[in-house]
Amino acid sequence: MPQESWKEQDNEPILDPLASLLSEWTDPEAEEEEFRSDFFRGVEGRRKKAAFVLMSIWAVVAFLHLVSWGIWAIIGFSVLLALQTLRLITAKPEAEPEALTEAELSHAPSVSLLVAAKNEEVVIQNLVNQLCSLDYPVDKLDIWIIDDQSTDKTPGILDKLATQYEQLNVIHRPTGASGGKSGALNEVLPLTKGDIIGVFDADALIPQDLLRRMAPLFQQERMGAVQVRKAIANPDVNFWTKGQSVEMALDAYFQQQRIVTGGLGELRGNGQFVSRQALNSCGGWNEQTITDDLDLTIRLHLDNRKIGVLVNTPVEEEGVTSAIALWHQRNRWAEGGYQRYLDYWRFIISEPLGFNKKVDLLAFWLMQYILPTAAIPDVVMAIARHHLPLLSPLTGVALSLSGFGMYKGLRRLQSPESFSIAQFFNYLGQSLRGTLYMVHWLVIMPCVTARMAIRPKRLTWVKTVHAGTMDEDLEFERG
Repeated sequence: MPQESWKEQDNEPILDPLASLLSEWTDPEAEEEEFRSDFFRGVEGRRKKAAFVLMSIWAVVAFLHLVSWGIWAIIGFSVLLALQTLRLITAKPEAEPEALTEAELSHAPSVSLLVAAKNEEVVIQNLVNQLCSLDYPVDKLDIWIIDDQSTDKTPGILDKLATQYEQLNVIHRPTGASGGKSGALNEVLPLTKGDIIGVFDADALIPQDLLRRMAPLFQQERMGAVQVRKAIANPDVNFWTKGQSVEMALDAYFQQQRIVTGGLGELRGNGQFVSRQALNSCGGWNEQTITDDLDLTIRLHLDNRKIGVLVNTPVEEEGVTSAIALWHQRNRWAEGGYQRYLDYWRFIISEPLGFNKKVDLLAFWLMQYILPTAAIPDVVMAIARHHLPLLSPLTGVALSLSGFGMYKGLRRLQSPESFSIAQFFNYLGQSLRGTLYMVHWLVIMPCVTARMAIRPKRLTWVKTVHAGTMDEDLEFERG
């Protein structure tokens, strides 16, 4: 990966975003070899791109309010989105393959498990015990914990555990090591031996048979990665953790439906498995993004790889328990998710993703990022012109899909035999509460898109407080 691709042009003034985009459009570096080696070059000029998109959204919404046929354009687009939604919810998900038998384990792929840990003294021993007790052949499993400059008892705990478990390898990164989680993973990758690379967070709770259930998915052609369904380990604490629990069910539902309709499966960080061959082809983990998992998702699909999902064997993680913690966490998720569109937009347009993937990507980009951001100029124009918001039909389709997906996601996680009328009303109540909880995204998305267009960024470390420990997250300091 070329070193110059990491340089952010943060000090440049936003003079002509359109010219910046047009210069990218005519970039002659379109050869296949350069495409393979130049995935990250799109990180340059993020502020200019974000500013251009934000100005375009406001301009288009204002224009549609001013022309007589604006409402009909919105209705027509809403019909198209509704048809895509109908296609999504009526598809039947693929059945998961059976777990590897004892006889099949002798031919199973080798697996390397990676964890980047910083100041994780409260949870790291439990995680190592779980990883070293997984039901998988010891000679086909190597485990790597990267101590990323911890200042608590994490290094000593890991060194002691390394003497107890033969398959455990501990790496201590020196002071000043860069790249955050992505840098830690990239540093240890050449030392691993697995055909499949798994990544976990330090607070993960892992089913013992997970690897036996995950490995068969990689037998499918062009399978580049598999994401295990995430679940919340502390769902009953309060409104926020209950909402996150339903949100995870919604995400699993969308994952299954998008994959079966030829759309994009996505990685979620904790509990992700990537083919070594696919990872090498994509250039490893991007050290200039907030969300390495979402960034890798796009590059895998651009490399014509599939991403599968394992739903019936979840990995649990701690949910944040306060509105402030949720705000900071989801801001990172939203900014990292948005970055990938700014970074790889010309590859997404020009490369042969396939019609289904492009439609899927467009639909979710519209619902997740564009609609919440466009709601602000839509309301401003509606007040100024004394009529209802123009984007109401599109918003109605998006909210309906979200609510329906929550119910179906919760329902799908239960066996058909155990379903009852009482459970129906229980799932319905959880879905209504989850819909209310999801309103926070309608605030976060426009804030993130505006902030990315205005404020410069530089890499730094910040703390995110969790119950009983402190996690490190790579974020951009506003300056």
